[in-house]
Amino acid sequence: MSAEAWTVVLVILSFIVYIYIGWHSRVKDTKGFFVADQGVPSLANGAATAADWMSAASFISMAGIISFLGYDGSIFLMGWTGGYVLLALLLAPYLRKFGKYTVPDFVGDRYYSNVARLVAVIAAIFVSLTYVAGQMRGVGIVFSRFLQVDINTGVIIGMVIVAFFAILGGMKGITWTQVAQYIVLIVAYLIPAIAISMLLTGNPIPQLSFTFSDIIERLNTIQTDLGFPAYTQPFANKPMIDVLFFTIALMVGTAGLPHIIVRFYTVPDVKAARWSAGWALLFIAILYTTAPALASFARYNLIESLNNKTVAEVQQLDWVRKWENTGLLKFEDKNGDGRFQLTPKKETSEIIIDRDIVVLSTPEVAKLAPWVIALVAAGGLAAALSTASGLLLVISSSIAHDVYYRMIDPGASESKRLFVGRVMVGIAIVVAGYFGINPPGFVAEVVALAFGLAAASFFPIIVLGVFDKRTNREGAISGMITGLVITSFYIFSVKFGGMQPWFGISAEGFGTVGMILNFIVTLAVSRFTPPPPAEVQALVEELRTPEHEPPALSDIGEDELD
Repeated sequence: MSAEAWTVVLVILSFIVYIYIGWHSRVKDTKGFFVADQGVPSLANGAATAADWMSAASFISMAGIISFLGYDGSIFLMGWTGGYVLLALLLAPYLRKFGKYTVPDFVGDRYYSNVARLVAVIAAIFVSLTYVAGQMRGVGIVFSRFLQVDINTGVIIGMVIVAFFAILGGMKGITWTQVAQYIVLIVAYLIPAIAISMLLTGNPIPQLSFTFSDIIERLNTIQTDLGFPAYTQPFANKPMIDVLFFTIALMVGTAGLPHIIVRFYTVPDVKAARWSAGWALLFIAILYTTAPALASFARYNLIESLNNKTVAEVQQLDWVRKWENTGLLKFEDKNGDGRFQLTPKKETSEIIIDRDIVVLSTPEVAKLAPWVIALVAAGGLAAALSTASGLLLVISSSIAHDVYYRMIDPGASESKRLFVGRVMVGIAIVVAGYFGINPPGFVAEVVALAFGLAAASFFPIIVLGVFDKRTNREGAISGMITGLVITSFYIFSVKFGGMQPWFGISAEGFGTVGMILNFIVTLAVSRFTPPPPAEVQALVEELRTPEHEPPALSDIGEDELD
């Protein structure tokens, strides 16, 4: 069978599994919808967290960026992996002990303020919509190539599938679907990486062949011969200050991502939260240690297959014609010599490769079996859909639980709250689909912007909420607004307003500046305004002690909630 036929078979089979899990896990109450009844085993939650975390950016786009940036692409490896360690050790156990459903719920209760809750809701929606746009674009790219439909149609198909198991099963359905999706995506990532490693180096373990074979030396030689910087040359594509700020933004943004934090609310207790964090880190490391090797293999194979080849030779490649149809691979013989040359400058390069096709095209370029090519497509879909579903639930819970139930109608019945939650998922899917059809960049770039926004808005407030009992509602509100507004202004001005980056700091890296400003404003305002109520300070003290549940906030009167 052809790769397209295999793709149809594997995608349909995997979708049947996802839909069945969603139907089987359908819920009838809000606890099941928002936090999966807090009954997910730590091992399963670790796999679900890894799938939620390893989005289309990790699966589809990260290796593509590394293959283009070389050494400088390691910012994604350091930032995303380091950030997860930061989250697992510094925040997750305390947030689980706090026992709320969402990050805005934590912010609203910790800072005894509905205004703080509302600002956190706006930040959560802003971050999640930015993030989910990248996932829907990833879905569209996979469908456009392997099912021969346009990207927009692919996005719509993905919307329908996510809507089914997210609306029916909520967090419970999403969790168990993500366990299945992790299995699909990791198998799909490892099989071609192992096969190509064996073909290029004779070593079946990608991590070892990347480290101990001569593949990087060969790639460095090819790169410099073509006029590119050596693959391992540092700071060739980004200035040092941007590498630093970009990496920090990814790290602290990870620790502030609401769709990852909420995963630790789904386990029975704090001990299970710690164990699930450990399992997730192991599952994530399997892919993240493979990505640099796959990136170098892909770069080597693409250059060898396309550069300086005649027009006829390139046109004979079946995979080239199919990727050209998506608009993500382009050729133009600008100098009229009958050959296509890859050069560092876009103006002179006769081969234009979108970074998002690198991983998806690698099995075809390496001439692997059609079923392997199809498996990668199914894995890319699993990665995108798993993260998209988690993000959509964050948007839903932020509105249905934190705004509607906690602020508008506290007496709403269980069935009414569940209905509102499902309606919000549906609306969020439609909005996410629009941004997937009209994205502001390639997948990992869009996702990086979301990390910057999370770093600038959530990270300081969560850290200070756990470790500084003197931080009050006035400080938290001021800090969140400052970080979110300034970072958003910078991102939109650089990306869409034509503004030149300050001091070489990219839009993706500016979240670090926003985070620092958030910390400064929050701490300063908190010290010049009244301290939190005694009950809240006692809660923060108790939150950091082992084994005991934190005290309830029932003693805080309504007059203390603004």
